Formats: sequence, structure tokens, C-alpha cells
Amino acid sequence: MAEMGSKGVTAGKIASNVQKKLTRAQEKVLQKLGKADETKDEQFEQCVQNFNKQLTEGTRLQKDLRTYLASVKAMHEASKKLNECLQEVYEPDWPGRDEANKIAENNDLLWMDYHQKLVDQALLTMDTYLGQFPDIKSRIAKRGRKLVDYDSARHHYESLQTAKKKDEAKIAKPVSLLEKAAPQWCQGKLQAHLVAQTNLLRNQAEEELIKAQKVFEEMNVDLQEELPSLWNSRVGFYVNTFQSIAGLEENFHKEMSKLNQNLNDVLVGLEKQHGSNTFTVKAQPSDNAPAKGNKSPSPPDGSPAATPEIRVNHEPEPAGGATPGATLPKSPSQSSLPAVVVETFPATVNGTVEGGSGAGRLDLPPGFMFKVQAQHDYTATDTDELQLKAGDVVLVIPFQNPEEQDEGWLMGVKESDWNQHKELEKCRGVFPENFTERVP
Repeated sequence: MAEMGSKGVTAGKIASNVQKKLTRAQEKVLQKLGKADETKDEQFEQCVQNFNKQLTEGTRLQKDLRTYLASVKAMHEASKKLNECLQEVYEPDWPGRDEANKIAENNDLLWMDYHQKLVDQALLTMDTYLGQFPDIKSRIAKRGRKLVDYDSARHHYESLQTAKKKDEAKIAKPVSLLEKAAPQWCQGKLQAHLVAQTNLLRNQAEEELIKAQKVFEEMNVDLQEELPSLWNSRVGFYVNTFQSIAGLEENFHKEMSKLNQNLNDVLVGLEKQHGSNTFTVKAQPSDNAPAKGNKSPSPPDGSPAATPEIRVNHEPEPAGGATPGATLPKSPSQSSLPAVVVETFPATVNGTVEGGSGAGRLDLPPGFMFKVQAQHDYTATDTDELQLKAGDVVLVIPFQNPEEQDEGWLMGVKESDWNQHKELEKCRGVFPENFTERVP
């Protein structure tokens, strides 16, 4: 019996919910068709717009924060691999091996601590902040449904109120066939029955209206208070979140800077012990220099162009600054490092060292080294190149920055242009050496 009773209650509840959905659907259709008015609250609608915007911004912030944490974790792994490589190549007899290993361990711990604090102080706070939105969003939707119920109950009651006047007219003048067919003594009773039935329906409609209004207003009042408060709380939340991230990142970089300085000191000690070793680095084009080597024309005569060589010497700078070549400037943080000396050797063409033999002659451009004559026509493909015709004589001069010289290319000015203008800046340009031949 209890089972049957339970099933009966469940079935009744399902039927009630289905009826509510049908009633709401009918009410929404009537409102869209303009046959029923809809209760509007512009202030609440603005609160809902703010809520949706706040939810969108918070969701994006949470996504970007997770991406940031994933990047921190990836950087941690990359840093760990780099330190493992250093430990492997650091030979046992080199000084500072134990210190380098300890620095690597501290580096790993620092990354782990940074990531965990970001999770605790930023991500978890973010998750808690967004955790309140689903419940409020559900209540906003429920309020919308209850508002439709309230409008439907109001319209039903209003229609019964309109029908009341018609019922009162029936008492004065019977119109139904039943009333006309009934004996005179029964007509009064029938009329009284119809009035009583109409009054009962109207009373029920009024009760339903009061109930629907009460449920709606309770939800409406709560949300009217919560939504503005939630909207205003976003400022403090954003401030706390980004302050936490900024503070954690600042401390992390301070501690990481100390570890890097310690590692630098260890490597300086290693360099001092093996400072007599030098290595040679080929000159490479700078980022701003045109990569002529990649588009050099096929050499008609196969003659190579000279490339200056740069040697890097790690020996400490002698006192008095008597080191040949140019010394790179040192930043304050590198004051303990030995100077890196760059020795620039003069360019060579076909094995011959080219000097500034014409540097002191007034009829030749500054730094003049030698002359060449074009053996083939060359069409310039860039603004910094010379346009050559076979037979043109070019006065070769050095590059202002030797590192900008690409293999197979020379800097110069056509002799005819120089004799006419005497303006080096406007006339000089680069050209492929293999299109020319040196002349006396």
C-alpha cells in the first residue's frame, strides 16, 4: 500500500510539473504575440547583465591563470633539464662542482615553491570566487520561471474578474437553455449555483496569484540584494589576485637572481683556472645587416671574398688597458668578470693583407684600400648595393662595422661617382667581389 501511495505522489508531482511547463509555455507565447503583458524590472535586468559579464571575465581569468601555471611548470622542467646538463658536463676535477650541484638543487626547489604558492594563493582563490556563480545563475533562471508563473496567475485572475460582470448580468436575465427550460421556481437555484461556482474559481485564482506573487517576490528580493553586492566585490578580488601573483613573482625572481649570481661566481672561478684557453668564433652578420651571402650571384670566375676573423680571448685584461683590439664594455653586475677581448684582424683578399694605403690621399675616399674593375654587369637588388657595368672602376673601402661584411661581398664607391660628388655617404655600397678583378 505504501508503494502504491508513493507512486501516486510521484505521478501527481510529475503531472503537476508538466502542467506548469505547459502553462509557462502558453504564457510566453501570449507575451511574444503581444496578447499578454510581461512584468519588467529594468534595474534587475541590468544586474543580470553585470552578473553575466562578471562571470565571463572571471572564467577568462581562471583560464589564463591556468595557462600561466602550465607555463611556469614548463619553465621549471626546462630549467631542470638545463641544470642537469650542466651537472653532466661539469667534470669532477673542476673547482666549484659541489657548489654548482647545490645551486641546481635550490633552483629546482625554488621553482616548485613558486608553482605551489601560485596554486594556493591565486588559483584556489580563483576557484572559490567562481564557485558561487553556478548557484546564483540557477536562482536567476528559477526567478525567471516564477515570474512567468506570477504573470500567468495574474492574467488568469484578471480574466475571471472580467467574467464576473457577465455573471451578474445572468442573474437579472437568464440566457442559457437550461435556465429557460427549467421551471420558474428552479431558475433562481440554478443562477445561485452558477454564481457560487464562479466565485469559487475566482477565489482559487486569487489564492494562486497570491502564492505565485509571494514565491516570486522572495526570490526577487534576495537576488536584488546579492547581485549588486557580488558585482562590487569584483574590484577587491581582482586587486588581491593580481597583488598575490605580482608579489610571488617578484620574490621568485629575487631569489632566482641570487642563485644565478652564485652560479656565475662559480663559473668565474672555473674560468680563472682555465683562462689561458681561447677559442675562435667566425664573424656572423648582425641582425640589421643584409644577408648578402644568401643571395650572392653565382661567381663567374670563382674568386672568393675575404671574411674578417674575430678571435675571442678569455684571458684577463692587462693593467693599463694595453690590450690590442677593442674591449667590450662591462655592466656593473659583471665587474668581477675578466674582460672579453675581441681581436679584429684585417680583411684579406686572396691571402693578401689589405691596409689603408690611400687613407692619407685627398683624392681618394677615407680608408681606401685598393681598386677593382667590374668584369660583368651587376644589377643591384637592394638599396645598399652598387649597380655595376662591365668596365666600371670601384674604390674599395672597409666596412664601418666589420661584422656586417658577408662572405663574397666588398664595400666601395664607383670612381666616377667619387670624382663627381666626393660624398661617401651617398655613393658607397656593397657589391659581389666575384664580378670584379683587382687592378693596380
